[in-house]
Amino acid sequence: MQAPPSIFNDVLGPVMRGPSSSHCAAALRIGRLALDLMDGAIERALVEYTPGGSLVTTHEAQGSDMGLYSGFLGYETHDERLPEYRKKIAEAGIDIEVAIVDYEAAHPNTYKLTLRNSTESRELTAISTGGGMIEVLEIDGFALNMDGGFHETLLYVTEQADSIAASLRKSLDADTITVHNNALIQIQSQQAVTDSALSEHSELIHTLKRLSPVLPVRSGSDIKVPFRTCDEMLAFNEDKQLALWELGLEYESARGRISKDAVMTKMHELATIMRSAVTTGLAGTEYDDRILPSQSPNFVEKLKSNSLIKSDALNTIISYITAIMEVKSSMGVIVAAPTAGSCGAFPGCTIGAADTVSASEEDLVKALLVGGLIGVFIAEQATFAAEVGGCQAECGSGAGMAAAALVSLAGGTLDQSLGAASMALQNSLGMICDPIGNRVEAPCLGRNVTAASNALSCANMSLSNFEHLIPLDQVIQTMDVVGKSINHELLCTNLGGLSITPAAKEIEARLTRFKSC
Repeated sequence: MQAPPSIFNDVLGPVMRGPSSSHCAAALRIGRLALDLMDGAIERALVEYTPGGSLVTTHEAQGSDMGLYSGFLGYETHDERLPEYRKKIAEAGIDIEVAIVDYEAAHPNTYKLTLRNSTESRELTAISTGGGMIEVLEIDGFALNMDGGFHETLLYVTEQADSIAASLRKSLDADTITVHNNALIQIQSQQAVTDSALSEHSELIHTLKRLSPVLPVRSGSDIKVPFRTCDEMLAFNEDKQLALWELGLEYESARGRISKDAVMTKMHELATIMRSAVTTGLAGTEYDDRILPSQSPNFVEKLKSNSLIKSDALNTIISYITAIMEVKSSMGVIVAAPTAGSCGAFPGCTIGAADTVSASEEDLVKALLVGGLIGVFIAEQATFAAEVGGCQAECGSGAGMAAAALVSLAGGTLDQSLGAASMALQNSLGMICDPIGNRVEAPCLGRNVTAASNALSCANMSLSNFEHLIPLDQVIQTMDVVGKSINHELLCTNLGGLSITPAAKEIEARLTRFKSC
């Protein structure tokens, strides 16, 4: 069974640079695992994308190349060298070929890698599942599963795989030890397995590979969470009457196997990064390779001069969202929450509302926990990947998370938070993903702002006890079904909607000419 979603893995994170978490951050994590598979030495790489996937038309413009190649170089998702990835790859002497090959991949974000150096050749197939999360499906022809949350030790053996695995299960403190085709032993553990722990079997091990974790919150075979859906949470809380933020604290403490104080500390750290993005964006950003200029400072000036229609909370939220999105588009550091493409909606809306009502930082952090828990229910039952579920999976999810968080800031009840999240998600069903100029800037900015407007409206409606009618879990499950019914061309492929308008194609051509200069 796959590990339960984590607020800090799946929902609020990664802390990153780049246009897209599902393209850039996830690709970087795949690249990091590939680097480990090659013992830190990649000289040549063949990257194959399948014609039916999203990466054929988006891998360069939306950051997959940036992420994957930076992973080959061992960078972190927030590394300041990411924009220089092509120069750094050339300096490292890594030769990369990209090919379009029909290998009938089931997932639109599939990476098939053939890696070589002077001593060996390896193959790795992995997918990006949304919000920077990944799954490795195959290594060297062996079907397996890695999510990047374990220390992975791969033992290629000549014989006696089952007996070696049985012996290791007795001697090692490992989460799982799995035999694949009687030739590969996969060890998943919390700590790296040492050579001495394997010495008894060294004569039968012809190749040893160690892959380090790439996720901030580790996976585990014995993780027990108190609930995984909203309905299960309500049942769990029936005799406890905890607030929604306290339930988020209970959940993430169990999921991460860390103290509640550690959860709060981590959320404070993320809130600081989110606020920093707001401050940086409002001061003005510069970056040549983007569609939209720096617009948030001008919006603030108009706001200060009373040139805008009065709406204090919403206008503050708009300025914050725009600032965060502009930091993302200028390769600054943001928190993907739940994705980079929707990184403005939930943080900008929640922080903007908190500042409008003069909420304390502690109350802000509690509101972020509330939104994070709503995101867990979405990650568990649907997806954050626009390539799978459209923009409803990104900005729609951000709206649902923000709506619940705003109710929390206003002192509303648990039921009112859930009602607000339900209404906001209901209002988001069917949103497509059709980037202009093949970039994650527009209509993304407008849809982040729309998501926040939706969230604010639904929060106030729920605080007034408007009926949401459909329970949250049922809305999330519906969102998943709707996403799977959206045409492939409208799922972040740059093949439909606004992406193929003449104006969008001219913008795309202009950006291509700029990059070639």
